[in-house]
Amino acid sequence: MANVNVRIDDSIKKEAERILAKIGLNPTTAITLFYNQIIRTNSIPFELKIDEPNEDTINAIQEVEDYETKMNKARTFYTLNELMEDLKK
Repeated sequence: MANVNVRIDDSIKKEAERILAKIGLNPTTAITLFYNQIIRTNSIPFELKIDEPNEDTINAIQEVEDYETKMNKARTFYTLNELMEDLKK
């Protein structure tokens, strides 16, 4: 077994380890996976990330939720006469 010693900024290390923990990996396993994939693909081969929606997706979700809220407040009419009476109010 070999050791790899790397100097890295503390904040980068902490943030990366926070993300790795969410994925379920420790730093040693992540680095081993990374090295194996480098060998396998002869490149920097992959991205591990938390599946978080981007701003456009968040806005779209909010739009649907707002629409559903408005629809829950909407009145329902079963006949044209009911609608017409309500419009007169």
